[in-house]
Amino acid sequence: MKREPPHITVIKGGWLTTVQDLGRYGAQPYGLSVAGAMDSFSTIVANRLVRNPDYAAVLELTLKGPELQFEHDAAIALTGADLSPTINGRSIPMWERIVIQGGSRLRFGMPRTGSRAYLAIAGGIDVPLMLGSRSTHCASETGGLEGRPLKQGDVLCCGQPRQFVDCGTAKRLLKELIPRYERSVTLRIIPGPQDNFFLKESHTALIGSPYTVAPQSDRMGYRLTGPPIIRKGATQFISDGTTMGALQVPPDGQPILLMADRQTTGGYPKIAVVISVDLPLAAQLAPGDRISFSPYTVAEAQAVLRQQRAQLDAALPPQQNASPASNRLPIPKQ
Repeated sequence: MKREPPHITVIKGGWLTTVQDLGRYGAQPYGLSVAGAMDSFSTIVANRLVRNPDYAAVLELTLKGPELQFEHDAAIALTGADLSPTINGRSIPMWERIVIQGGSRLRFGMPRTGSRAYLAIAGGIDVPLMLGSRSTHCASETGGLEGRPLKQGDVLCCGQPRQFVDCGTAKRLLKELIPRYERSVTLRIIPGPQDNFFLKESHTALIGSPYTVAPQSDRMGYRLTGPPIIRKGATQFISDGTTMGALQVPPDGQPILLMADRQTTGGYPKIAVVISVDLPLAAQLAPGDRISFSPYTVAEAQAVLRQQRAQLDAALPPQQNASPASNRLPIPKQ
């Protein structure tokens, strides 16, 4: 006998709580951002803990989480930032599957570590697919729940959860695989597509000095303040495609780290790109946090990505009946 899919009433929306999945790939030619979860690793882990496919929709919570009332029993998992979660006033663990009873309230307090938490519910968040994704892109009012953050009075419906969700899969992520979120991080970078447009001294400055995340930062990108990156030669460039993690440099020399809601194309040259494995760490930063950059090769970046995916698959195997094309993040070929 199937259980009724969970319904969730939003009592408080939090600062910025949105429905996200792994992104809306394929719509960039039409000018629509990829969007998706800022921290893909936390999203995938949360989904696997409740036996969802990797690409199932979750809630992304930013700094101050929402208050949610669960109208039915549900299996949930919280990953990413520790925003002091409680159920009916009692603290609950992170990176672990738990069962929440109908009528219970999930609340959040002060952030302890990180900036963005991810709430997965068995069955996934059931909102309409928009161009192949349920991700919210607020700037274009696309996807998610009416293309906007959650607000008081919203009701979320979930898909039909898999039977026996508390059996057949690990209940928590291995401690050694749980990321550590710090206020100062080192992000590994590979050369960008226009790295030859910059002076040698600029590359030295980028690697040798820390940068601070400026207040003018959001899901589209982080503005960084630090030693200016000086370009050489041309002052105008042909716009080309962007990717998450690209470090583009405007005329003032202060780099911008492009994130999930980045524009589809950009005319600023890109000196470097943060490797995929380190993007979830970048996603957990907040204004005032510091970033140092360390050079890496493409081969090294591919190797650490494969290692991370292998460790995660061993600890929390993906759902076997999910679409292979959508179930995993792409691993570049060497």
